[in-house]
Amino acid sequence: MCANPSSTAGTSTEGKSLRPRFQFPGAVTTLAIVMVLVWVAALFIPSGRYSQDADGSPIPGTFEQIASPLSFGERVEQLILAPVNGIYGLLSPAAGVVDTEIIGRLFGQIGIIVFIMSIGAFISISFATQSLEVAVAALANRLRNQGWLLITTVMVLFSLLATTMGFSVETLGFYALFIPLMTALGYDRLVTAAMIIVGSVVGIMAATVNPFSIGVAAGEAGVGIGEGILLRAGLWVLLTAMAVAWVLRYAARTRADPSRSLVGFDATTPEGIASTDADDSAGQPDQPSANNAADRTLTGTQKWVLAITVLAFGLMIFSVIPWASIFGSTTGPANYAVTHEVAGVEPFWFELDWWFPQLAMLFLIASVLVGLVARMGEQEIVRLIKAGAADMMGPAMVILLAGGVSVIMTNTQTLGTILHAMEQLITGASAGTFAVATLVVNVPLAFLIPSSSGHAALAMPLLTPLADFAGVGRPLTITAWILGHGLALLVSPTNVVVIGGLAIAQVGYDKYLRFIWPLLLALFVVSATVLFIAASIA
Repeated sequence: MCANPSSTAGTSTEGKSLRPRFQFPGAVTTLAIVMVLVWVAALFIPSGRYSQDADGSPIPGTFEQIASPLSFGERVEQLILAPVNGIYGLLSPAAGVVDTEIIGRLFGQIGIIVFIMSIGAFISISFATQSLEVAVAALANRLRNQGWLLITTVMVLFSLLATTMGFSVETLGFYALFIPLMTALGYDRLVTAAMIIVGSVVGIMAATVNPFSIGVAAGEAGVGIGEGILLRAGLWVLLTAMAVAWVLRYAARTRADPSRSLVGFDATTPEGIASTDADDSAGQPDQPSANNAADRTLTGTQKWVLAITVLAFGLMIFSVIPWASIFGSTTGPANYAVTHEVAGVEPFWFELDWWFPQLAMLFLIASVLVGLVARMGEQEIVRLIKAGAADMMGPAMVILLAGGVSVIMTNTQTLGTILHAMEQLITGASAGTFAVATLVVNVPLAFLIPSSSGHAALAMPLLTPLADFAGVGRPLTITAWILGHGLALLVSPTNVVVIGGLAIAQVGYDKYLRFIWPLLLALFVVSATVLFIAASIA
């Protein structure tokens, strides 16, 4: 007796549906895989080093290959301890080694981790008052047809802050404010993540007077921070406009047709962030809380909580801006990630010069203040702070693993070899080719050194004499370098702005790559074209 064809087809279809679909690993697993791959690559990359001048910068032409400083057993130990060193490892200035049991400067990411945990605590306790929920729902109702204006404003503002003073890691604190608002306006989580990440990183890429990238590079190259600013300002306008247009395109498309969203619309909210449901235009059938919140008015207590929120975030931005460096337009070589200061500049009297320790305490104090204003008991305040900090452990693990990658490259002393390969690739090139090649060769280096100041301190002493031989101006070389650095930061899994932001927003890294690659390609083509023309006509 013949089998029923339809039943056979149904069985086959059912069998296929039961097969597990491949899912891209989460952020923590992705970074763990990257760390292992970098460790394996370091087994095959010879160790090497350059002689250094009095400032610690590598001297061109002095590279020498050296024996590996680590045995295989020590390399295995380095892999195992990399996450720990990524948290609180210290860098020995004398030995150039990162470890937890030496005297040196903090190399690990514990400062950033404590900062985002304090942000989590503030999110938890402020959302318990429902002040942000009511305010966000009211604002969403007012802007329901002008979401594009909010996206454009935020991206341009973050890009402006980044191009002038390197505002990037600080953006991790803003997800708590924007995700509920953007959800209420009918946008998915990827729109919010892209708005924050792309807005700030494109500003880093098109830096104009950022003292921690352009300033450090200018100091190493021996030119003024303002030299080449007209070209960099033009690139900032062009690249920021491209980035805003790309995010707006995706936002409009997915808001009109939720099925085209790369991440979908669901009730899941980022870790530590309370849920604010979107309206019907977001493709979600039930939104009672958002609608009820929109009909409510802020109480006196909730208004005080909002005032504390605005003050905390405003003070965070003001406190980290190096005002004297921006308005003085002078700086010297310095690794801000280590020293937290700009060399050669006397700060203005009103500068606070805060960094992650002060910022973490700012939000912890703000959390307690919110609790007191809301008349919460001591036990409830402590409970909410603990819960909010614990909710940020996922992003914290991502950040410490990213730090572990840098530790492996530092301790195996393979960065010198990579720098030497970069030096060989661009030696002898024509002016236009050299400018484009400078952009290209700095992309992979930025994956390994996400700190723009650290990258500049290593690369610029090698690039500037080569630029002189190629007939390319040093200011243009600086512009080519920062463009390559920024391109890498847009997708680098070692960049905490990207990987930490995606973890907080609960957006898969693979989904983000699918979203960003056409923009990345367009930014590269435009940047390379501008550099080639500028170098050729100079």
